Amino acid sequence: MQLEADFTTEPFRGEGEPPEHAVRAREAAEAAGLAVDFGPLGTTVRGEADTLIEALPAIARAALTGGADRLTLQLSTPAAGREPAGGAPTSLDRLIVEVERELGARLADLDRPGKQRAVRLLEERGAFALRRAAPTVAEALGVTRFTVYNYLNREP
Repeated sequence: MQLEADFTTEPFRGEGEPPEHAVRAREAAEAAGLAVDFGPLGTTVRGEADTLIEALPAIARAALTGGADRLTLQLSTPAAGREPAGGAPTSLDRLIVEVERELGARLADLDRPGKQRAVRLLEERGAFALRRAAPTVAEALGVTRFTVYNYLNREP
């Protein structure tokens, strides 16, 4: 059985190089042979359930010894929380459409300040409390997940 772990390490840092604690956690996951989708404020790892579960202590240890003061973890099967093709729109989809209407353009068509405003609006409406929000919003904006996190950490 495949398993997926989404984790964040804190403290968050805005722009620049990823924090040491995030890099060390990624390296521990890679050393365990897991597939890694890395972001400095959030990382997803995938692999066989036993392999992933056995790697979690090393990932946590690496993050904490690298300077993290908090590690937040969510485990799921890879298909959990995903809508089937052609399924009903998710809450996040509805929030994105609402912000697009308010701003008068598709998120991907906005300039950089517009994209930053869109991220702030989505945050105000609770979008980032939803599962897999950052990668979904990044895709809608046409930017990386790292860029979304940078926008979240900017002062308005």
